[in-house]
Amino acid sequence: MNASEFRRRGKEMVDYVANYMEGIEGRQVYPDVEPGYLRPLIPAAAPQEPDTFEDIINDVEKIIMPGVTHWHSPYFFAYFPTASSYPAMLADMLCGAIGCIGFSWAASPACTELETVMMDWLGKMLELPKAFLNEKAGEGGGVIQGSASEATLVALLAARTKVIHRLQAASPELTQAAIMEKLVAYSSDQAHSSVERAGLIGGVKLKAIPSDGNFAMRASALQEALERDKADGLIPFFMVATLGTTTCCSFDNLLEVGPICNKEDMWLHVDAAYAGSAFICPEFRHLLNGVEFADSFNFNPHKWLLVNFDCSAMWSRQLVRMLRLKKTCLVSAVVRRS
Repeated sequence: MNASEFRRRGKEMVDYVANYMEGIEGRQVYPDVEPGYLRPLIPAAAPQEPDTFEDIINDVEKIIMPGVTHWHSPYFFAYFPTASSYPAMLADMLCGAIGCIGFSWAASPACTELETVMMDWLGKMLELPKAFLNEKAGEGGGVIQGSASEATLVALLAARTKVIHRLQAASPELTQAAIMEKLVAYSSDQAHSSVERAGLIGGVKLKAIPSDGNFAMRASALQEALERDKADGLIPFFMVATLGTTTCCSFDNLLEVGPICNKEDMWLHVDAAYAGSAFICPEFRHLLNGVEFADSFNFNPHKWLLVNFDCSAMWSRQLVRMLRLKKTCLVSAVVRRS
């Protein structure tokens, strides 16, 4: 495909997408297919010769679309909303064309700097504490993650590294393995399953705090668990508070559990993946009260803010420290291998 054909086919694809969006309510929301339906309908191996664009579009309509769950249908009420919009699609097209890999400032200065500025814009819309913004001289800032699951894991690993460094600085004879077997993290029993997965990947114990009658984590239940675990010789180091659980949109009480986490020197991560977009509205901003106690905060613009998946916004008041810890871990790994 040369530039001339790309221009022509691009216009045809835009027409196809626009027609799809305009007629989506006429499509069956959930596919009426059985597992494995697709394999018999397509070749067993990649073709040696290319198909025409027309044939590919026909296959999309006849083979792929019958197996698609139409998340943007007005009749889709499962799971949670996922965002999209025409401007987001156009932006996605431009990003695909530029195709830069922005893993550092040098890899693409505009990519890195635009991300930091846009994260500050979004943070200000949420009225996050200034310690979370990139524009200040402190260690805080925001970065885009792929998902809230990823953000929780990143926060847990940062918290784990922080507590290991702190304990080894006080007692150099302690090994990482000896510390990790005593580390324990916490979340509400209403937290998303990704929190449990983060604990498994991070190699630490994760305990669910029983929620109250409103499905919220309260200070009394958290404090009881902490006292019990400390008496057993465990080391509480990380807690996830959820604002807008996936199951019923319940809210853990940040104003109660936040001060406890600060007192116990535990990393507090706030997962607002589902409901966080609502905090931009002044009438709902009070639901975020207590975020000033948090070490990190995350929500998903790709749910309510018309941004295509994947765009999960994460802020930390210790972003610079997180990056330094990551660099230290990489250097240590290289030293061990050599």
